[in-house]
Amino acid sequence: MSLYRIFDVAGSGMSAQSVRLNTTASNMANADSISSSVNQTYRGRHPVFSAMLDQLQDPNNAGVEVKVNGIVESPAPVRMEYRPDHPLANAQGYIYLPNINPAEELANMISASRSYQDDVEVMNTSKQLMSRTLDLGR
Repeated sequence: MSLYRIFDVAGSGMSAQSVRLNTTASNMANADSISSSVNQTYRGRHPVFSAMLDQLQDPNNAGVEVKVNGIVESPAPVRMEYRPDHPLANAQGYIYLPNINPAEELANMISASRSYQDDVEVMNTSKQLMSRTLDLGR
């Protein structure tokens, strides 16, 4: 694998983790939203990733990059609470809350942040190694 491909691989990982962080932030921002029907309730969203083996024309130039296939809604059921005094309660007195667990989202955010930091470290280390290699020629 070419040394320059390392930047492509780490960059694709950083891009994927950025999508993950943004999606998790959206979930956290909507965790306390309330609606009066199941269909209008915010549902947690999660990105779907895949690794893409890119072999271009030279098998020696292969690298595994991360691709974001899309963002899917969580299949978990929304929460229902009996609160007849709430202004958004339906005719039966229920309100609907998102299917988001803030503790899980926080753990997901920490994991995505650390993965992003790891990719930054890979890029910095590669840059330093390339620079030192060039210094050997002086």
